[in-house]
Amino acid sequence: MSRPIVALIYDFDKTLSPKDMQEYTFLPGINVEPNEFWGACQRFTQENQMDGVLTYLYLMQRMAKGSMRLTREALHELGKGVEFFPGVEDWFGRIREIGKTLDVDVEHYIISSGQTEIIEGSRIGREFKAIFAASFYYDESGLPVWPCSAVNYTSKTQYLFRINKGILDVTNDRDLNAFTPEYKRRIPFSNMIYIADGLTDVPCMKMTKQKGGFAIAVHPPGETELADDLLLQGRADFSVETDYRAGSDMERIVTMLMRRIRASHDVTVEHALQVQRAHSRRGEFVPLNIPTRGGIEDEAEVE
Repeated sequence: MSRPIVALIYDFDKTLSPKDMQEYTFLPGINVEPNEFWGACQRFTQENQMDGVLTYLYLMQRMAKGSMRLTREALHELGKGVEFFPGVEDWFGRIREIGKTLDVDVEHYIISSGQTEIIEGSRIGREFKAIFAASFYYDESGLPVWPCSAVNYTSKTQYLFRINKGILDVTNDRDLNAFTPEYKRRIPFSNMIYIADGLTDVPCMKMTKQKGGFAIAVHPPGETELADDLLLQGRADFSVETDYRAGSDMERIVTMLMRRIRASHDVTVEHALQVQRAHSRRGEFVPLNIPTRGGIEDEAEVE
């Protein structure tokens, strides 16, 4: 029988990285201060009643003209300068190995309003099963001309369902919206751990919790107010410092949750076996409907 998959799902800015990703290399590269850029984004959003993610993509493109050739390759290169909280860079492999000792498979995902190409080019870009974030469409000269995707705080929730059903192709809406029995879904919500820092992540935190998964609100050292609020309001299960090093509270809590997910999976399997055996004793056959990595357990009759 296949091992259960645990999905660790992260925001990026101020969850894995201390600052907004544009502030490391993009804004210095065009000689614009962060306060100037984000202030311009806020004004433009209000004046034009525009989505904030579409605003920053537009202003990145506009403000880079004459200072930086904003190609996909250039954005990947900018990602190399992004910095991370302590322990982040070896966190992903370490947690996979801990998962193996607990007999679960760990997959890492990003759902972020940040910029896909910068995340892909960062030192941790290869660690993720999928990255769902904002991105550009590039013309024949390689320059951005239009947004391909814009992930805001409400649209983030659709990607939880993509992970749940195993439909990672963002163009495949048909299968995403089609009815799928719970036992055919690749990763149950109860196997998800959502890790994020702020109010824009509340819809995903609440959905993950309501469907049986877990939400961790993170905070930098000493800045606990928002994360504690999310915990006390029932929007998150834990308030944890952004320290991903071995032996940290983050590692301890995630390990505890993976152990619980494994135990819950075992209970679910045992219950399904009991139900199938009860039917078998009456001469009836029912498939063993247990969620696994492929979606469905083998529908073999239990003797």
